[in-house]
Amino acid sequence: MRLAIYSDVHGNLPALEAVLEDIRRQPFDAVYCLGDLVGYGASPNEVVDRIRQERTPTITGNYDDGVGYDRDECGCAYREDDERARGQRSLEWTKACTTHENKAFLRALPSEIRLEADGKRVLLVHGSPRKMNEYLFEDRPLSSFERLAASSKADVIVFGHTHKPYTKVVDDVLFVNVGSVGKPKDGDWRACYAAIDLSGPKVTFVRVEYDVRRAAAAIRETDLPHEFATDIETGGAARPSGVA
Repeated sequence: MRLAIYSDVHGNLPALEAVLEDIRRQPFDAVYCLGDLVGYGASPNEVVDRIRQERTPTITGNYDDGVGYDRDECGCAYREDDERARGQRSLEWTKACTTHENKAFLRALPSEIRLEADGKRVLLVHGSPRKMNEYLFEDRPLSSFERLAASSKADVIVFGHTHKPYTKVVDDVLFVNVGSVGKPKDGDWRACYAAIDLSGPKVTFVRVEYDVRRAAAAIRETDLPHEFATDIETGGAARPSGVA
């Protein structure tokens, strides 16, 4: 059983299109999306429409929840006041631009997906099994991963939210962060998704080049902060930033 799993598209249509085309060329048995379709990028409706067209099983991310329910905040954690201000501008712009129909779609997304294949119990979430906006960074205390391994009733836990891909095995449970399609933060501007062969299991992070100039130009043509364009051009490495 080979799975293609991606997350955190964040309104970046060119990145999503490139990833879907790359996935289409591979022998995958199933494709899943871990949410955060909207926010920061210039094409929230186009991204949601494409996911709906693909009929990709998708779970809700914290940003999807914030926009879908027109909340006052997106469940993001910002370290600095200027980051928080830009994040709020993004949320307000995205809520105003996303159609009622697409907000209804975001509200209807499940909080998790469970499946079994090749003798493995697989749990798909956005942030963590505990909370959709919990950040499971690779350097989190081991005790955090141990508690999740013991309580999640899964052999493989797949998530996103931090925009930084990694794998970690704790108490025989494989943790996989699939990175981000539309807003990487690991210094690599290319879109990222995970190819997971459950028979191993074996995880490969696939980086896909896309028309980042087109995506950045689209941001600069809107009222979104132009720093978001720089972020996608540089893989989040241009300046110190909070997490989102």
